Amino acid sequence: MAEPLTSSARRARQVVNTAFDALSAWRIDIANSNEKNSEQVIEKVAAAARALGWPEQIVDAARAQLQSITKMQIQMIDQMMDIWEEQIKSPNPMTASSAMLSKLKSLPGASPAGAWPNADAFAGAAMNPMQFWVQVAEQWQKAWADAMGAGGGQRRR
Repeated sequence: MAEPLTSSARRARQVVNTAFDALSAWRIDIANSNEKNSEQVIEKVAAAARALGWPEQIVDAARAQLQSITKMQIQMIDQMMDIWEEQIKSPNPMTASSAMLSKLKSLPGASPAGAWPNADAFAGAAMNPMQFWVQVAEQWQKAWADAMGAGGGQRRR
């Protein structure tokens, strides 16, 4: 027979459920927003690249990168929720394990960005999406400027 839950265990369960509900709602919002806006944004970025006379390979790479980023954000939220759920189902869910911490620090969705400067920012993308998108924009701008030979005496925005 299962032991009755203490008031602190009931409260913890309630707080965890609230956190999962919030993560789930956020994930749905991200997915809906990506579905609604991503293709339009990608096409505008591609049009801008073409207007600048950039080769089609850069247009294709930018498109692929943006599509990958939108998928990665949702995957990271899913993976984080899976890690939490696994911990909650463990024999002692009230004690966060070093295995849980290790899993959270090495979310597979962050690995494609590992070659970028400040790649650690991507590990926290699920918890801080604004930082995630700022980092993406900075790296993308740098990559495009490098591809166009910007630098030296040229002025960049």
